[in-house]
Amino acid sequence: MARDSNGEQAPEAAVRPAKKYRVGSIIFVGLITAVTLVACPIYLWRYGLTAAEFAFFAAYALASSFAITLGYHRLFSHASFKATWPIRAIVLFFGGAAFEQSAMRWSALHRQHHRHTDTDLDPYNIKRGFFYAHVGWVLLRIPHFDYANVRDLAADRFVLHQHEHYRVWSYLSGVLVPLLVGAWIGGWTYAILFPVVARIFLVLNGAFFINSVAHSFGSRPFELNSSARDHWLGVILTNGEGYHNFHHAFPRDYRNGIRWYDWDPTKWLIWALSRVRLTSDLKRTSAKTILLATATARTAPCGDP
Repeated sequence: MARDSNGEQAPEAAVRPAKKYRVGSIIFVGLITAVTLVACPIYLWRYGLTAAEFAFFAAYALASSFAITLGYHRLFSHASFKATWPIRAIVLFFGGAAFEQSAMRWSALHRQHHRHTDTDLDPYNIKRGFFYAHVGWVLLRIPHFDYANVRDLAADRFVLHQHEHYRVWSYLSGVLVPLLVGAWIGGWTYAILFPVVARIFLVLNGAFFINSVAHSFGSRPFELNSSARDHWLGVILTNGEGYHNFHHAFPRDYRNGIRWYDWDPTKWLIWALSRVRLTSDLKRTSAKTILLATATARTAPCGDP
C-alpha cells in the first residue's frame, strides 16, 4: 500500500473520508484567515503600500495563481497541452508557494473529482455542503489518495522531486523567497503580512471558490449531468477557471473560455508560450462537438444533477 508525502496510506479503492480532523490544517487555515482579514487591513490603514510593495505582492500572487491554473490544473491534471522543462520547473516552484500540496497529490484528487463528480468518492463533493466543498474537505483527514491515476506524472522527474520533497519546495518558494525579497522592499512586517500570508490566503480561496461557488451558482450551457457551473466571478478571480461547466464537459481542452474574447488569461498565456515553442500540442474540442453539447443542454429537461 503506497504512502503519500505526509505518510498517509493511499489504498487503491477510494472510500468516503471519515470525520477525523486535521489539526495542523485547521490552525494553518485559521491563522492565515485571521491575519489577512484583521492584521492586513490595520496595516493598510496605518501605513498603506508603496508602488513597489504592491507590485511585488501582486506579481507573486499572480505567479502562484497561474502555477495552479496553468500548471497543476491544465498541464498536470488534464494534460491539455505539453510544456518544456523550464515551464514545468517554474510552475512547480510557484505551485509550491501556493501551499496547495504537491502537483502529484493535487492532480490525484482532481482527477478523482472529475471521475466521481457529485458522489461520495468526490473529494470536494458539493452535495456534502457549501462549506465542505469550499474548505471543509481540507480540514478533514482524507485517508485515500489513489496515486494509480497519476502514474504518468511520476515519470516526470521534476514532478516526482517536488512530490517527494514538497516541504522544501513550499517553504523555499512560499515563505523564504517572498519573505526575504519583501523585507528588502518594504520591511519584515510587510513581508510577513502581504507576499506571504495574504497571498497564500487569496490564492487558496481562489481555488476553493471553484469547488464551492462554481458548483452552486451560475449557468450550465454545456453539461447538465454535473453540478459544475459557469460563474463570472470565478472567471475573474481564478484566471479564467470559472467557465467550470464547459471545463467539466470538455476537461482535456486547454481553454476554459472558448471564445477569443472570453476572459481566460490562463488560455492566453498557454497560447502565447506556444508561439515561442515553450508549450505545444494544445488540445481543443471541435466546434461541432461543442455545438452539439450546447444544443443537447438546451433541449434537455431542467433539474439538478
